[in-house]
Amino acid sequence: MYYSNIQIALQEVPGEISICFSICGCKLHCKGCHSPTLWKEKNGVPLTLETYKHTLNKYKGFASCVLFMGGEWHEPQLVNYLHYARKLDYKTCLYTGEDRVSTNILRELTWIKTGKWISELGGLDTLSTNQKFTHVQSNALLNHLFIKNH
Repeated sequence: MYYSNIQIALQEVPGEISICFSICGCKLHCKGCHSPTLWKEKNGVPLTLETYKHTLNKYKGFASCVLFMGGEWHEPQLVNYLHYARKLDYKTCLYTGEDRVSTNILRELTWIKTGKWISELGGLDTLSTNQKFTHVQSNALLNHLFIKNH
């Protein structure tokens, strides 16, 4: 699994400070994608277990959520990394352009954003979007959290 960058994200998971791992190798190639550098696997650097653990420990007590932008195509490693985050009491989230992911991944998630980017429909901050931000355990759709003045 290769990543392009690791950053602190404040808006992708409402109410949470997230450690965001942008994973390379996305096969969807959505028209208008904000991160086409993520299409090629080798555009990034390997996300080793050592780097991952160091990052989570570094932000423990500051960040509350671990967010993966993609990576579902590396299911065994993603499941292991999400499980490790949960053991450290982080909440977990996956942003995917797919409409569904495996049960193994879902078991390790607090939230999931599904649906590929379709520019005409907009993102989570629009009522017309095809994308869904869901609380996994309750299956509650939480798109309203992204709509201003809602």
